[in-house]
Amino acid sequence: MSTKRKRAPAKKPANKRSKKREESDIDSELSDISDNENAQQPDEVLIAGHGDVLDEPMQLPQELLKTLIKPAGQLFLFGNVNWDTAGRKDTKSGGRSLPNLNSPYRFTDLKVRLAVSGCVAAHSVIITEDGKAMTFGRNQYGQLGIDNTTTKDVPTDVNALVNMNVISAACGRNHTLFLTDTGTVYACGDNRSGQCGVGNQQPNILTPTRINYRGPPIVKVGCGAEFSLVLDIKGGLHSFGLPEYGQLGHNTDGKYFKTNTKLCYNFETSPKRVVLYIEKGKDGHVSPVDVTEIVDFNCGQNHTVAIDSKKRAFSWGFGGFGRLGHAEQKDEFVPRLIKYFDTQSRGVRSVHCGSTYSLAVTDFGALFMFGQTKRTGEANMYPKPVQDLAGWDIHLVATGNTSIIIAADDTVIAWGASPTYGELGFGDITKSSTTPKEVTRLSGVKVLHLAMGLSHTLLIAQNDTDDQKAKLDTFDKFEL
Repeated sequence: MSTKRKRAPAKKPANKRSKKREESDIDSELSDISDNENAQQPDEVLIAGHGDVLDEPMQLPQELLKTLIKPAGQLFLFGNVNWDTAGRKDTKSGGRSLPNLNSPYRFTDLKVRLAVSGCVAAHSVIITEDGKAMTFGRNQYGQLGIDNTTTKDVPTDVNALVNMNVISAACGRNHTLFLTDTGTVYACGDNRSGQCGVGNQQPNILTPTRINYRGPPIVKVGCGAEFSLVLDIKGGLHSFGLPEYGQLGHNTDGKYFKTNTKLCYNFETSPKRVVLYIEKGKDGHVSPVDVTEIVDFNCGQNHTVAIDSKKRAFSWGFGGFGRLGHAEQKDEFVPRLIKYFDTQSRGVRSVHCGSTYSLAVTDFGALFMFGQTKRTGEANMYPKPVQDLAGWDIHLVATGNTSIIIAADDTVIAWGASPTYGELGFGDITKSSTTPKEVTRLSGVKVLHLAMGLSHTLLIAQNDTDDQKAKLDTFDKFEL
């Protein structure tokens, strides 16, 4: 077919679902170039619901909040801090260019309890000890929520949320979700694919706006490149945004022809519940799986992996490089059971998704990887254990574009194939490593939280005792 393939937010020529598309998956999708030729869908009528002025917003149960609100500590930053050029082929920028931070630097004197970014995000959210949301990084589409599109190098208050207790957040490529202690979600940034979930396709949302959702309070938020997911307190998963690869889990890729040569998408502009979960036999027979409650999930660039209350793992969305763990590269339009983990000894404790790969930590603490973290070489078409980490007690995992960093036992371990930008924290001599390697500079630092962006890492270290403070004071401070 000699047609042109249109998608939001990027305009690309049509190509067959071939190897070429998979190989270019990492590079091509980091572009921010867009057209708005997809027809604007009519605005949906916003409905009164949870968190509305018509409802008294109720705080989430205290027991739950205790598990969601983490202890605060000292924030560290390392990696690429040139936010406007990160991940782009055209690295010309009007402003000054800063050197990459190849080892961890203390960043801000605020006590921070949560730091958030995303595997294709060049912006970040931090939540201070008193529940205040602050943002920094790229802001081309208003994803920082500060009512303008000016990039910020230092954490900046999100004034629209100043009277709320923010407990979590998530970053997509150019949009952000914020979750408050009442289970209410606010979104800002690029909304051309409906990924902010406000019921319309207003292109840029410059201040956090409540999503168009009526239902049980939300307890977790997540973002892929141009789509979003929210998990409610009863274990229901809801998705919205771009459906191109089936990443919304609604059994469709949303494609339709507006004219005989123009392909468009039916974007999901409000949260819609994911209702069907399946398993597929070796003979291709598909049968539904009874899933009563989803307990955790994580979004990659264009795919998602989720865990249910029985510790089974499901994945859906873009299937290139085997990132879904089904031993094939087919896109999955509804959540499909990962058979490898469907045994008593392989219950999944947590899942973590990068751009083109996924990680799972089992009940016994073993780390499995499926997909591909480097641009050449073989991909893991199904989950394979990371043998170098056998026997380590893994506490925290963070996934970036192609890099991974974990806190295990009393140390921090990182790896990622070249090119890297300092996000592994190894220092000025060794920049990358294809095998897990200890970040010696962080030896003896008690890590409370880890997060990775497109090419940067955020780490929160405990600083309660005098010894801990003395140790952290040996690190340089990143100041502009």
